[in-house]
Amino acid sequence: MYSFMGGGLFCAIVANILLVVSTATDYWMQYRLSGSFAHQGLWRYCMSGKCYTQTDSIAYWNATRAFMILSAMSCFAGIIAGILSFAHFSAFERFNRSFAAGIMFFISTLFVLLAMAIYTGVTVNFLGKRFGDWRFSWSYILGWVALLMTFFAGIFYMCAYRMHECRRVAGPR
Repeated sequence: MYSFMGGGLFCAIVANILLVVSTATDYWMQYRLSGSFAHQGLWRYCMSGKCYTQTDSIAYWNATRAFMILSAMSCFAGIIAGILSFAHFSAFERFNRSFAAGIMFFISTLFVLLAMAIYTGVTVNFLGKRFGDWRFSWSYILGWVALLMTFFAGIFYMCAYRMHECRRVAGPR
C-alpha cells in the first residue's frame, strides 16, 4: 500500500515539475521563418535571437494556458493530499486522502489532455499550413510526458486506496 503511494508521489512530483517547465518555456513549436529559425511557446515567441511577448489574445492559446495552469494546480493539490495520506492514512472513515489524491491526479490528467489536444489541433490545422517547415519541440513533448505521469500517479493512488479498502473490509486478523 505504501509502495503504491510512494510510486504515485514520485510520478506526481515529476509530473508537476514537467507541467511547470512545459508551461513556462518557449519551445512548443519550432519553425523556419524568412530563412531563420524561430520558436514559440504559450507566452512568448522568439525570432533571430530576440523574444517577444504573445500580445494577441487568441482563444486557443488562452485555453491551452488555462488548462495547463489548472493541471499544475490540481497536480499540486494531489501531491499535498498524497503527502497527508502518508501521515494519517486511516484518520477519516468516510474520506480517504489517497482516494482524493488519485482523483486530483486524474483531474490533472484531464486538464493536460485538453490543453494538449487544443494546441495540437490548432497547430496542425492552422499554423502547420502557414509555416511550411515546422515541428513540435521539447516543451510540447514534456506536456505529453506530464500527462502520462499524472495518469500513472492517479493509478498508483487508486491501487493504494483499493488495497486499504480491502484490508479494512477484511478486518483485523
